[in-house]
Amino acid sequence: MPARRKAFEFPFPGIAMGCDYNPEQWDPDVWREDVALMREAGLGFVTLGVFSWALLEPAEDEYDFAWFDEVLGLLHEGGIAVDLATATASPPPWLTRSYPEVLPVDVEGRTLWPGSRQSWCPSSPVFREHALQLVGELARRYGSHPAVRMWHVSNELGCHIVRCYCDESAAAFRRWLAGRYGTLEALNEAWGTAFWSQHYSSFDEVLPPRLTPSFSNPGHELDFSRFSSDALLDYYRAERDVLRTLTPDLPVTTNLMVNARQPGPDYFRWAPELDLIAQDHYLDARMPHPHAEQAFSDDFTRGVAGGAPWMLMESATSAVNWQPVNVAKKPGELLLDSLRHVARGADTVGFFQWRASKAGAEKYHSALVPHAGPDSARFREVAALGEALGKLGEVAGSRVEADVALLVDWEAWWACDQTAHPSCQIRYMDAALRWHRAVTELGATADVVHPCADLSGYRLVVVPTLYLCADATAEAVQAYVRGGGHVLVTYFSGIVDEHDHVRLGGYPGAFRELLGVRTEEFAPLRPGETVALDDGSAADVWTELLEARDAEVVARYTDGPLPGTPALTRRAVGDGVAWYLATWLDDDATAALAGRLAREAGVTRLDAPQPGLEVVRRGRYLFVLNRGGLPATVPARGTDLLTGDAVDGAIEVAAGGAAVVRTAD
Repeated sequence: MPARRKAFEFPFPGIAMGCDYNPEQWDPDVWREDVALMREAGLGFVTLGVFSWALLEPAEDEYDFAWFDEVLGLLHEGGIAVDLATATASPPPWLTRSYPEVLPVDVEGRTLWPGSRQSWCPSSPVFREHALQLVGELARRYGSHPAVRMWHVSNELGCHIVRCYCDESAAAFRRWLAGRYGTLEALNEAWGTAFWSQHYSSFDEVLPPRLTPSFSNPGHELDFSRFSSDALLDYYRAERDVLRTLTPDLPVTTNLMVNARQPGPDYFRWAPELDLIAQDHYLDARMPHPHAEQAFSDDFTRGVAGGAPWMLMESATSAVNWQPVNVAKKPGELLLDSLRHVARGADTVGFFQWRASKAGAEKYHSALVPHAGPDSARFREVAALGEALGKLGEVAGSRVEADVALLVDWEAWWACDQTAHPSCQIRYMDAALRWHRAVTELGATADVVHPCADLSGYRLVVVPTLYLCADATAEAVQAYVRGGGHVLVTYFSGIVDEHDHVRLGGYPGAFRELLGVRTEEFAPLRPGETVALDDGSAADVWTELLEARDAEVVARYTDGPLPGTPALTRRAVGDGVAWYLATWLDDDATAALAGRLAREAGVTRLDAPQPGLEVVRRGRYLFVLNRGGLPATVPARGTDLLTGDAVDGAIEVAAGGAAVVRTAD
């Protein structure tokens, strides 16, 4: 992977609060009021211009910057720094009308028309030409403006358009394949085209994996996911390179969507191309544990950033607008949710958006200034958050300390969640989320990292459902264990290589030798079917015909399709230990096993964890967030930055409360 050109300092001091600002939605007489209220709320920055293309360039090659000049001037006078977007996220109607070939096409061959957002194909040279022209105009006009501190390319690349199946994308895909494989023989071997008479005799015969009569070729699908990620990254680079040429001293980034809900692009590959890592995150009430998913996504973002602090570019002050039921945040939740991001490495707390829109598809999305206006409980809570974040400035730049690592890989995600697998109940992120939550509820902290990451500093490594696994990853995990590390590998890991070819000789393939086990056949369970283990645990979803060839059997099934068969094994390897979990334990059993693994590995954790309590150490700062229903007492010595009170031995945090202790040690 390419290295970043240089390390940029964060463009906003302290732990800055910010938001998307869309002044074009409001009359100019509102703008001055906006800036005054931003100062009252303690805002440090705004992201400006994300969806402004149609007004900045109302007709081809005709620009109107006068209103933008005024807004930037007002923000600068008010002391509000600007993260300036390139405005290319959504093309204006004149562009798609004049050049309809820029529009994306879905897997069924349907054109995705204007009228929404981000209606463009990443591989379209016509779109790129017009977008880069706008980027150049903005850079030349505003690159030296005193309010502008950084550049924001497009918006949420990979959120709405990840894959395009148009003819332009097909041609780009063929070029990408030729570059990856060199020869048709290598492509045919990688895709296993001997199956179902799919052998290619020319690269010109290759199409994107459009809608087919039956299952698509899994190697074809996997490579199209890789290509689609690279196509978006290549587009990002094109904008970034214009900005670097014209404004070399300003950092460039884009707001990623690192979460457990949608696979999107491979942001591990993207990270070296960004000067700063920025992330958008919204709580999803559809998930069983939304706050646990937020903690996971934060730790995942930190993994993408290589452990460095990162920017939270967008979140929500309360409800969003795109879920079946859009749950409002209760009093106090905004502070806790925001501090969770900071505890896990965010050096900014950003929101969408400043004012709640009065029209448009997101008019019911919460904002810093709600429809009720600044005379509202929500705005007062926003101002209180700004005051709290203002007390945490010294936390900026510090790093989170973690004893545990979870290995997560976008390529494994893409491959695992394809069809025609042993069980449609196996979804790649399920195990990662459950094990991350179990570790967090112990009071420990986990980094979510790429399988190629340096594992030497961790006491415990969890390998959850790493279905696709390269040889180098398996070798690195084995070396980590031999050197004294503790590892847990879960079911459906190490099954295929990087081409999605099954590793023959028995499962779990790449990890079979390390674990000292061999599985002959999978025995997935039907929905609702459960099994019991002889240690009192309960499980569902998955079992397998496992033989412990050179491993201790820790637990066996007592019923189900494979009574007496090992379900959990342990093997001493060198100075370390390798565990294999061949089933999907329920929450209680997962928590119990996590506790045992943590004790054996010497993981730092709470002596008496309690529901809803999160404790994270970021450098010398101890974050204590109590989302539970009871007061919590945590050992600490130092000063609570939120209150200024001295902490002598322990801090008690009320239910729904928080503390950030600058520790004495």
